[in-house]
Amino acid sequence: MSDHQASPDYLEEERRIAHSGGLARIASHCARHPWRVVFTWLGIFVALIGLNAAFHGSLVNEFKVPGTDFQKATDLINAKFKGQKGAALRVVLAAPPGQRIDTAERQAAIAKMLAVGAAAEKSLDESPSDASTITDPLAKSSHQLSNTGRIAFFDVQFDRTGFELPREDVVNVEDHLRAIGEPAGIQVEYTGDAESPPPEQGASDIIGIIAGFFVLIILFRALVPTAIPLLFAIFAVATAFLLLFLAARITNFNTITEILVPMIGLGVGIDYTLFIVTRFRQLLHDGLSPQDAAAAAGATAGRAVVFAGTTVAISITGLAIIGIDFITKLGIGSALGVLTAVLLANSMLPAILSLLGHKIDRGRLGMKPTDDSRAGQARTPVAAWGRFVSGKAKFVLPTAIVLLVVLASPVLQVRLGLADSSTAPKDQTTRKAYDLLSSRDGFGAGFTAPIPVVVDLQNDHQAAAQLEAAMRKVPGVKTVVAPIYNAKTPEQASVAIINANSKYAPQDSRTDDIVTELRDNTIPRVLAGSSAKAYVSGANAAFTDIGNIIFDRAPYFLLYIIGVTFIVLAMAFRSVVIATKAAITTLASALVGFGVLTLVVQLGHGMGIIGLDQTGPIESFVPPIAFAILFGLSMDYEVFLMSRIREEHIHGEDTIEAVKDGMAGVGRVILAAALIMSSVFFSFLLTPDRVSKEFGLLLGVAILTDAIIIRLTLVPALLSLLGERSWAMPKWLDKALPNLTIEPPGQREAAREARGASKPATAID
Repeated sequence: MSDHQASPDYLEEERRIAHSGGLARIASHCARHPWRVVFTWLGIFVALIGLNAAFHGSLVNEFKVPGTDFQKATDLINAKFKGQKGAALRVVLAAPPGQRIDTAERQAAIAKMLAVGAAAEKSLDESPSDASTITDPLAKSSHQLSNTGRIAFFDVQFDRTGFELPREDVVNVEDHLRAIGEPAGIQVEYTGDAESPPPEQGASDIIGIIAGFFVLIILFRALVPTAIPLLFAIFAVATAFLLLFLAARITNFNTITEILVPMIGLGVGIDYTLFIVTRFRQLLHDGLSPQDAAAAAGATAGRAVVFAGTTVAISITGLAIIGIDFITKLGIGSALGVLTAVLLANSMLPAILSLLGHKIDRGRLGMKPTDDSRAGQARTPVAAWGRFVSGKAKFVLPTAIVLLVVLASPVLQVRLGLADSSTAPKDQTTRKAYDLLSSRDGFGAGFTAPIPVVVDLQNDHQAAAQLEAAMRKVPGVKTVVAPIYNAKTPEQASVAIINANSKYAPQDSRTDDIVTELRDNTIPRVLAGSSAKAYVSGANAAFTDIGNIIFDRAPYFLLYIIGVTFIVLAMAFRSVVIATKAAITTLASALVGFGVLTLVVQLGHGMGIIGLDQTGPIESFVPPIAFAILFGLSMDYEVFLMSRIREEHIHGEDTIEAVKDGMAGVGRVILAAALIMSSVFFSFLLTPDRVSKEFGLLLGVAILTDAIIIRLTLVPALLSLLGERSWAMPKWLDKALPNLTIEPPGQREAAREARGASKPATAID
């Protein structure tokens, strides 16, 4: 339609689409029985609330990595050191600079603090008998007073994890301890697993919704179409949370899932609804009735939403190939928001749109109305950009490629591992505690993250002592604490723990080298011929194990995601060129996201902008989760753009004209969706949690890159240069793949008959 007008023939085709195929029938049914659909969904929602009230589970702060040294050590500690299986609250005490903590007045205050800590153990432990004696840091036999005498610490050990402990009760204990210490001039700070409150992201969600409101009001210039995507996204996320907590009754989901569900659910919920609402308004403005417009929007845009949701599901299920349970569960939990968004977009949304009809454009607030007809879409700035890119493709394509390479280049310096508490915001108590403990007045750089070696003694009761002596000689080890046995004497014990401290900070790569040295050389040498087994544990060991598994499984993970997505897109668009291009360009946007993340978080350029003041490595589990999410979300924009280009091409336009009209039809929707989704992601930069910041920065940058540089620039330029070769498809593959395409059933044969095609093809519904 090079003249950009909705001709009578085109309108007739749109009406035919509204009544052809399964999706059209579902959308049409929802549009003709809207109240039935609305009340059905409300009934489902109320039922989920009722089920949660009776059977809901809870999320856990659990990082199990089966088969690794770290996990074997953790299992031994949990089995043999019952009192130490929970979270500890480390209370860090500091006198003013130049003074000592062990003055008479401060000793009296510390004695009161120890009594408060002992009472807290008994009151907060599940079993009061698990309460242990708290070591006095000022006792002569204690090693919990620094050499300078300025800093000390003691541990309050609970038998529950930090996420199981009532946060309000922990805060009350902390406030009580501070109230005792402050009059004596003692600075009191806290660290440890008990000082790990559940993630809170409510403010970030609200900021993302507000940003989405402003983008949508600029796009639609009316309140009603602005409100619909936001309300649907909120409803989708709420439903996803209800499903998540029901699933948590059956299996464990990590607490990080609570961050990812709204992060992903809000983004895709707004995107999917926005895509269908925009198509509905265009069909309505072209002259279709509200019911036919809702049905046709469901058959076209709704079909693209189903394919887009499928690519997200493929990406998420690929996390199972990594083989780490908590990563797999993070993906499954995140996918719940996508599932609810797809279901709502293809059922309740057509019902609501049918009810609204032409009221969809209400709430102008004095703003000039937009023309969403085909002619109006052709006059938008994004349509003009599409014509420019297509006309200057030989210049635009290499420019876009060079820009992508430059932005992605820092990824070559990426380092995965453990980021210690030095990277936390300066005003957090965990950061203050870290700075005190690792300072010159404290205990040294590596003190905050000990490297425990857990020894399963079997029949060799001298193994722990021998390992202790050997560990003292390992390069980089500063101190080694005498073995802690699970009995009064080594001869009675079955398990021992030997804690070593590095000379270097926990996130220093040289600390990781100590873990490797212990595993590869020291332990095998000392225990050669012994029945004892030893396992290296601690945060560094855990992140090393996770990183090794991810690197080992990465080729299979990528092969699955890219391979299956290639097949789905080749089937949908009947083109190996489109499928190959989609996979390569999505990898490019992911590399840009990782490159910018490395540049900011690890190399430190601009880290102050996101609220960080200390560099560190990127957590090992971030790349696979972020890549799986990003690959699926990027494919959303690919499917939205290419489905419209293919639709124009099927209706008789050559590829270049189809690109121009496709850009005019959905380009601004893709731009708006990317701005909204990136706003949701970037809002997580405002949280104090470093991992949330990493996900937010990586995904936000990658989404903007994917939409603006790749989908709205590189892709139309590439297709314009390739022309009709863009639709190349080997005959054997075309025959082998199911004939399930992105366009509604009957659309291809009707278009081919109009062009005099001799061999029509059908799309299986």
